[in-house]
Order: sequence, then C-alpha cells, then structure tokens
Amino acid sequence: MTAPPPLSFAAKTAYGTGQLAEGVKTTAFNVFLLFYYNQVLGLPAWWTGLALGIATVIDAVADPLMGSISDSARLRWGRRHPFIYASVLPLGIAFALLFRPPVELSGTPLLLWLISFTILVRLAVTAFAVPHMALGAELSSDYRERTSIVAYRNFLAYVGAVLVVVSGWGYFFRSAPGLTDGQFNRAAYPQFGLFCALAASLSVLASALGTHGRIPYLVVPRGAPEPLSLRRLWTEMRETLANPSFRALFFGVVLFFVTRGVADGLGIYMFTHFWETAPRAILQVQAIGLIGVLVGTVLWVGLSRGIDKRPAFLVGITVYSVFTLLPPLAKLCGWFPGSATALYVPTLAGLGFVASLGAAAALVTSGSMMADIADEHELTTGRRQEGIFFGALTFAVKVTSGLGQFVAGWGLELIAFPAHAAPGTVPAATVNALAILYGPGLTLIAAVAIAILSRYRIDRARHAEIVRALLERRDAGLGGPAHAAALAAGAVADR
Repeated sequence: MTAPPPLSFAAKTAYGTGQLAEGVKTTAFNVFLLFYYNQVLGLPAWWTGLALGIATVIDAVADPLMGSISDSARLRWGRRHPFIYASVLPLGIAFALLFRPPVELSGTPLLLWLISFTILVRLAVTAFAVPHMALGAELSSDYRERTSIVAYRNFLAYVGAVLVVVSGWGYFFRSAPGLTDGQFNRAAYPQFGLFCALAASLSVLASALGTHGRIPYLVVPRGAPEPLSLRRLWTEMRETLANPSFRALFFGVVLFFVTRGVADGLGIYMFTHFWETAPRAILQVQAIGLIGVLVGTVLWVGLSRGIDKRPAFLVGITVYSVFTLLPPLAKLCGWFPGSATALYVPTLAGLGFVASLGAAAALVTSGSMMADIADEHELTTGRRQEGIFFGALTFAVKVTSGLGQFVAGWGLELIAFPAHAAPGTVPAATVNALAILYGPGLTLIAAVAIAILSRYRIDRARHAEIVRALLERRDAGLGGPAHAAALAAGAVADR
C-alpha cells in the first residue's frame, strides 16, 4: 500500500455524499412507507408492519455476507468500489417502483409488491452501504480524523433526510384546496418515489467517482482469502462478537434500534392524530430536528478534540432518548402547551432540536468507534475486516429496526387503530394508547440499551497503543495470527 496523500475537504465530501442515499432511503421508509401502504392504499396495519419486518430481516442477513464478500474481494478497483458502482441502477429502479404499485393491486398482491420491492431496495442499499462504511474506516487510521470522516458521512446522510422531509411535506404532500392533509394524496406518491430514487442513485454514483482516486492507497490484504462459505461467515461473525467493545456496541444498538424502529414507524401517526399538526407544521418540526442533527454534527466534531468517543456517545444517546420519548407523556399529563397556543408547534420543534443534538453525538462517534474496533480486531487476529464488522452492526440495526416496524404495525392492530382514519375521527382513548406505545412504553428499553453501551472500552490511549503495534507489524512485514497475538499481549502489558 502506497503512502496516501492527506485527505482533502473534497475527498471527505465526496465520500460523505454517498451516505445521502442512506438518508433518503431511511427517511422515506420511516416517515412515509408504512403510512402510504396502510392509510392511503388500505393494506391492514399488521400486514404492512409484517411485510416491512420480513423485508428488513431478509436484508439484514445479507449485511454480514456483503461485508465478508467485500473484505475478501481482490478486484481491479479494490475491495469496495466495484460493489458501490454496481448498486446504482438497481437502487434507483426498485425505489421508484416501490412507490408506484399498479392501481388495481389490493390485498395479497399489494402485500407481495410491498415485500418484493422493499427487499430489492434494501439489498441494493446493502450492496452499497456496507462497502461504503468499510471504506470510511480505511481512509484514515487517525483517531480524531476518523470522527471527522464519519461526521461528513452523517452530515450528508441528514442532508438526504432534510431533502426528503422538505420535498415531501413542502411540495409533494403539501396542503391543497380540498385536501388539507396532503399525505393522503395517493397521486403524489409515485412522483415522490421517483424523486427519491434519482437522489439516492446519483449520490451513490457521485461518491464512487469522487473517491475513485483513493483506490491505490487503500489496504490490500495479504494472501488469498478463504473461499466464501457458511463456515467462513460463521467464524467471522463469532470472532467479531468475541471483542468486548463490539459486543457492547452490538447489543446496545440492537435494543436502541428497536425503540427507533417503533418510534419511526409511528411518527407520522403521532403527528397526524396525537399532535394534530398539518403538513406545514410537520415540515417545520421535522426540518428543525434535522437541522439540529446538522448543527450537532459540526458541534460534536469540535468537541471531540477534548471529549472521548465513549462519553460523547452515551451523553448523545441519553439526550436523544429522553427528548424523543417523553414529550407524549408531557402532553398526556397536561404539561404541554395547548394546541391552540402560539407555543405549541415551537415547543414540539424545540424538543426535537435538542433530541437531534444528542442524536448527532451518537451518530458521529459510533461509526468512528467501529473503525477503532476493526483496528483492535486486526491486532488480535491479523485480519483486516472492516466489512464484516460494519456488516454485523448493520445486520443488528436492520433486524431490530424491522422488528420495530413490525411492533409498530402490531401495536396499531392491538389498539384497533382504524385504516383511512381522518384526523379528529379516531377515539381519544385510541389516540392516547398510541401515545403511550410511542413514548413511555419505549423508555425502559432505551435505558437498558444505554446501560449495555456503557461497557464499550476503547479510549484514545488504548487506540494509540493498537495503532503503534499495527505499524510495527506492517514495518516488519508480519501479519499472521501468532504474531498478532504476541503484539496484542505486548500492547496490553504496556498499558
């Protein structure tokens, strides 16, 4: 591997641009997809939740597989870029068709359409996202610069989210004469889907082209990889979970994203029926929340110079959980401004802004922490496997996010929430049950997730030891597991 030139602003921006696609997909799915198929197309809520859950679980299984394939690739354009390029067209086509089911479809055929194209979109994103995240870990081994790289990635992801929210509520689903609640306008969804498809595909292509020049400077593993098999995949997954810091990150994120999946799936229901806000107000609240993530990303990159990753991550996830899950309880208890007052929407937006500042801390640090774990794994095993680590983590996130979507759909069925329900027509008891499911019911799970995540233990000093040992090994031209074990033991003894 040739010594790389310094990472420029342009290179980091090009890399981060790829994550705009993830922001577009995630926001379109979490905000609009469940609502579209249930409330607009009339598919039963639990069918819709089950379909999204099935698609997510199937996709999640592909994540560690994609990570393993990417790690072991020996291709002309490196281990990551070929897969990023290959995902561009499938992602755009499947995304557009997901929001354009034939008008005559209903019942089981509509369910199969939803499952099929949700799976295709998710698989296309996996083919891009897992190699893309692994690429970010390879661009630099510097402890602080990795946080900066992840910040670019997350900043652009939330630019994608802002794009979807602003275009959705501000244009495609805006109020119109005779249709105050534009989210019920069936004709707007195909154009919305096409817009998202183009934005996602073009951002992936731009990222691949913009980072293509870094290929000669990326890590090239020594030796031929073991042939791909279930045995190899199982061994790699077992090795990742043997790392204590990865276990803490893995299982904590599993629980946290269950709460995220439920909250995201029910978010539009809450805005429409509990908070009783019009599309213009929803746009204001969600846009301010997304601006909070963008501001928080810049803020936490600056603070990372003096605050280590673990405490920043824990503070961020705690702030996000509290300010996202408790506002419904405040309204149920009569502690929230009345809906007719001037403070109603600004208070909701302000709480969302603070929650987003916390989310930014967690997002910026978590990806950087994963890159540090990959370094520790190389030290102990002699294998460079960023892909399997990011694949395993996204596997957990997707399975539990899908589980959250399923729980959201099942919860709507449990409280007998009606389909095609106009705002103001749902019984108050049902709306309150929705709020309890969304807020206080998820707080306990979030608290357990935070407790598990606190067991992560790679700090700045430990990472410096790891990098020093890896550099010594590479200078000596050694890389076997036995030498790795010896270096690991020496690094631990030196602490």
